[in-house]
Amino acid sequence: MNRIFAWAGAMLALALAVAVPASHAAGYPDRPIRIIVPYPPGDLADVITRLVGNDMSQELGQSIVVENHPGASGLIGLQLAARAEPDGYTLVMGQMGAVVVAPLTNDWPIDVRKALAPVALAYTNYMMLVAKPDFPAKTLPDLIAYSKAHPGSVRVGTNGEGGFPHLSMELLKEKAGFDFTNIPYKGSTQIMSDLMSGRVELTVFGYSGLYPYVQDGRLMALGVTGRERAPNAPNIPTFGESVPGYEALGWFGLFAPTGTPADVVAKVNKALNKAVGDPQVQVQAQRLGLDPATGTPAQFAKVWQDDYAKWGGTIGNLGLEKKK
Repeated sequence: MNRIFAWAGAMLALALAVAVPASHAAGYPDRPIRIIVPYPPGDLADVITRLVGNDMSQELGQSIVVENHPGASGLIGLQLAARAEPDGYTLVMGQMGAVVVAPLTNDWPIDVRKALAPVALAYTNYMMLVAKPDFPAKTLPDLIAYSKAHPGSVRVGTNGEGGFPHLSMELLKEKAGFDFTNIPYKGSTQIMSDLMSGRVELTVFGYSGLYPYVQDGRLMALGVTGRERAPNAPNIPTFGESVPGYEALGWFGLFAPTGTPADVVAKVNKALNKAVGDPQVQVQAQRLGLDPATGTPAQFAKVWQDDYAKWGGTIGNLGLEKKK
């Protein structure tokens, strides 16, 4: 854990460093910029990149080329970006699971904390906990009480052991004593099939993937993991309303290879912030369950370091940290 905080301090100091007088950014960009997405086409990270890419292209005066390089929990795309020339012409859209959770639980050939530099945080996103309408507990407090009265009987389908949905339930266990059995799956299709057939009682994953089921009455929402209620579903409470201090937010943001000039980073940061603030983009993002979370590279670095410490603690408590 000490190594986490040592890295955090160094990371923040780097992000807060005063940029040298603008020299690199004067002619930047003078050719297309590629943004690597370490997930397949259609994944939320891919949708986000394409959503903001058009506005970024207009602001920067060059085209944005999106390249999908999926595989190995994001490692393939992140590694490709990390090994690129640090000149601002290769960026990568990272998400919290890939740059925090996966490096903590997998023995990767690169250290993303050293290989990548935070450029701009774009969005946070939250998850939704759902059950079939006939499940006995109708609210999160009722669910917690039910789980304690029926230990071991509440099965939660997640996308795998140590994945963000699983960790979000472990955090609920830490803070409120929620008793559950994690049932790991390789994909959401099988989770939904087993939820509907009663092989698991609950599932938790991205809001945008579950809300249509709640809207048409096939599923019942017990809560969302964000700071605030979803604008499109204000009747669904947050976990934090009944479990003080609870928050489990994912996020998406741009990274560059370490060594990318600070003035170039600042230019990309400004372009992404402007894109996220576009009213038309905001409408589409809201439909996806995304909250704008723009700021400076230093602020993004702080979010990264805080989540690395927070989830590193939970992962360590579960014994899921990578073995040296």
